[in-house]
Amino acid sequence: MNGLAHEWVEKAEGDFQSAQRELRARQAPNYDAACFHSQQCAEKYLKAFLVHHNLPFRPIHDLEVLLGLIVPVSSEFELVRDLLLLLNDYAVDIRYPGESATKDEARAAVKAMRTVRAFVRPKLGLGSE
Repeated sequence: MNGLAHEWVEKAEGDFQSAQRELRARQAPNYDAACFHSQQCAEKYLKAFLVHHNLPFRPIHDLEVLLGLIVPVSSEFELVRDLLLLLNDYAVDIRYPGESATKDEARAAVKAMRTVRAFVRPKLGLGSE
């Protein structure tokens, strides 16, 4: 894996830890943050895959668009499409007034993130841990 792809993975891992921490928080959990960081983790893993395969992309948070760049070279990513679509809703709106995540939504987002992460890591030559 090249250096830039590794940097994307490191950033994704920060979001992975943050999402889980917010979901587990006993006092004042921030479910919005758990959902946002779950989306960010998935986004950064997709970008790591794109960089690893020298596939260009523009700065974007839309997981469906990123998926559309990946599927032509790795159609098995279709297996996580539904999870990416679930997470896609948490890229922007959840950070602003008018939207709030429930505990159940945060649980679902973190579960989706974990699955996407476990799916992408081996494709980058990493363990799924």
